Amino acid sequence: MQRRTLLAATAGLLAAPGLLRAQGSGAWPSRQAVRIVVPFPPAGFSDFVSRILTAPIGATIGGNVVVENRPGAGGTVGADNVAKSPADGYSFIVSHVSPHGTAPGVYPQLPYDPVTDFTHCAFVCDTPTAVMVRKDSPFQTFEDWMAAAKGRGVRVGTSGIGSIGHLQSELLSRRAGLSKLEHVPYRGTAPAVQDLLGGTIESIFEPVAGLIPQLTGSGQTMRMLVLSGRAPLAALPDVPLLGAKGYEEVVATAWMGFSGPKGLPPEIARRMTEATVAAVARPEIQARMGELAVFPAPQPLTGEPYAAFIRDFSAKWTAVAKAANIVAS
Repeated sequence: MQRRTLLAATAGLLAAPGLLRAQGSGAWPSRQAVRIVVPFPPAGFSDFVSRILTAPIGATIGGNVVVENRPGAGGTVGADNVAKSPADGYSFIVSHVSPHGTAPGVYPQLPYDPVTDFTHCAFVCDTPTAVMVRKDSPFQTFEDWMAAAKGRGVRVGTSGIGSIGHLQSELLSRRAGLSKLEHVPYRGTAPAVQDLLGGTIESIFEPVAGLIPQLTGSGQTMRMLVLSGRAPLAALPDVPLLGAKGYEEVVATAWMGFSGPKGLPPEIARRMTEATVAAVARPEIQARMGELAVFPAPQPLTGEPYAAFIRDFSAKWTAVAKAANIVAS
C-alpha cells in the first residue's frame, strides 16, 4: 500500500511539471516574497507610490510583493543593499533621483555605480520641483524672490545636501547671479516645510509631491512662485514654468523607477518590467498618483533607455555638484 501510494504521488508530480518548477529554482517567484526596497523612511512619495503598486505587480507576476524601507545617507544605504543582493529576482530598489541621480556627484566614495551595478527595469513616475514660500510672504512673484536673492538675501530650504532642490538652487544661483541666496539643508521635506511655515526660512526649493493641499484651497499655507516641470499643474495652472522664465537648464524633477541588482536574469527583468508598466497604466493608479502631483512618463521608459536616462541625468548633475564644490557628509 505504501509503495502504491508513493508511486501515485511520484506520477502526480511527473504529470505536473509546473509544480516541479515552482518547487525548484527555475520558477519566479516561488520561494519567498519579492521585496522592493524604498531607500527612505515611510510617507514619502516613493514610499506611497511603491505601496500602491505592490498588489497589481504581485497579481501580474504571480507572487507576493512587499515594500521594505531602508533609509540612510540620502538613499544610498538602501541602494547599496540591493546592489549587493543576489540577482535572483527577490530584491529590487526604488531607483531614485537621489541615490541614482545626484548622489554620484556629492558622495566622494559611493559604494556602487548607479548605472552598471543595477539591472534597470522601468521608470515609474516623477514629480515637479518648485520654489515655494509662505502664503503671507512678501514675495508675490518669482522675480520678487530673485531680486531679494540678489539684494538683501533669501534663505532657501531643501531636503538635504545634494538633493535635487539643492543642486537646482545652486545652478540657478550661478546662472542668475543670486549672490545672496543662502542654502539651508534639512533631513527631508517635512522639516523644511515646518521651518518655512514657522518663519525660520523664507523659501524652499522642493518636490511638490504631497504638498498640493498646502498650496490650494481652504488649507492653503504656502504659495508656489515657479514650477520646474514638463507642464503646468492642473491644480495651479497659473504658476509659471521655470523653463519659460529662461532657465531651462535648471529644470529637473524628482523621479523614481524600479531596478534590480546587476545580472538579473533577462526573463525576470522582462516580467518585472512588463508588470510595472501595466500597473502604472491602470486608471485608478494614475488617479491616485495625480492626487499627489506625481505623474508617469508620457511614454514607458524601460530597460536600456531607462538606464541611459539615469546615466545622462547623473552626468549633468554631477557636473553641477562638482562646479559648486558640494560634498555630502
